[in-house]
Amino acid sequence: MTTTDYLIKGISLPDGSRTDLAIHDGLIASIGSDFIGEARTTIDAKDCIVLPGLVDLHTHLREPGREDAETVLSGSRAGAKGGFTAVSAMANTSPVADTAGVVEQVYRLGQEAGLLDVFPIGAVTQGLKGEALSEIGAMADSVARVRVFSDDGNCVSDPLVMRRALEYIKKFGGVIAQHAQDPRMTIGSQMNEGEISARLGLKGWPAVAEEAIIARDVLLADHVKSRLHICHLTTAGGVEIIRWAKARGIDVTAEVTPHHLLFTDDLASSYDPVYKVNPPLRTETDVYALREALADGTIDIVATDHAPHPTESKECEWQEAAFGMLGLETALSIVQKTMVDTGLMNWIQVADRMSIAPARIGGYENHGQPLVAGAVANLVVINPTQRWTVDRDLVLSKSSNTPYHGHELPGVITHTFYKGKATYSNGNVASIGGM
Repeated sequence: MTTTDYLIKGISLPDGSRTDLAIHDGLIASIGSDFIGEARTTIDAKDCIVLPGLVDLHTHLREPGREDAETVLSGSRAGAKGGFTAVSAMANTSPVADTAGVVEQVYRLGQEAGLLDVFPIGAVTQGLKGEALSEIGAMADSVARVRVFSDDGNCVSDPLVMRRALEYIKKFGGVIAQHAQDPRMTIGSQMNEGEISARLGLKGWPAVAEEAIIARDVLLADHVKSRLHICHLTTAGGVEIIRWAKARGIDVTAEVTPHHLLFTDDLASSYDPVYKVNPPLRTETDVYALREALADGTIDIVATDHAPHPTESKECEWQEAAFGMLGLETALSIVQKTMVDTGLMNWIQVADRMSIAPARIGGYENHGQPLVAGAVANLVVINPTQRWTVDRDLVLSKSSNTPYHGHELPGVITHTFYKGKATYSNGNVASIGGM
């Protein structure tokens, strides 16, 4: 008689069909209601949906250098709770991840944590200064096998440097992920430029500062025939530029964050720095444009821009507070709230935007794969009929700067499976030794 590690009974696939799913030796052993045998663990999932494990192309894990805010281990725990089986660690650490040595350190820390795959993103330029290119080739050839490069937190604002970077990464099929922010137009900016910023007396961050860089870079990508990815798109105008670029066949992809799908700049009226984020929260018109673009595929993926900060960096005056908010533990619920429950997207599209497409853009093998027998069992199980209330004192990140504290959200993640192991199960994250 066949014995399997897990048997998930009555689970719904993204297309709505109900089945049983067996996991054994790190793989999906079978899908179907005809399983005959025993299971070490049986899970009743009649109200649940299974998706490929989520993949985040934009995560700040802070290690090395800012372990007071987050570590690779604590970020991995938060990711497992949020249904992620892979995250991409941004390069703005201390030291900056601009050498093979640093990206290999981050990669190995992820392997030691063992809760999900941590794929380091390499800096485009040395020290994120936007001047000389970093050790792109060495990072690509390292054990971390870096394929995504970004100065996120800073814009690669020099067009010549950006062109050279786009040309260089063509050699190994890499992609440049651009933080689109013209630095000259955003000096001292605190929030979205508009009626609310004028009323509050906070220096505005104009939409054109983002859109101008996007327009320039899609033209550069077209000129050198290279891959470009736009981080955290926030404006309706930016959406139209991406739509135009794709219609021309330019190899550009784009992401949107959960918080930019939900929140608007009127929240700055509270002067609560938890809503201070880079790029800033925009207008209701922008939010609806982003939702429509995610639904129709103009925006390719959802990425969290998970940005943990220690308490003292956020619980202070708005002008002094750090930019950023947590995102890993709440991303899937926010997407359900803004996209699924509103009828804009179905679960097949959620699987694409939060797993399949980001894995494809990052070149991450064994992630975002079809739910078929023989595939690596990187999975997330969610009960979309249940609701939960966010409590910043219960988040698994080392930081607590979640903008969703006290919010009741839809969609309870019951299990996350990474390589066939239950890294998260009914409120509990697996211990390292258990992996």
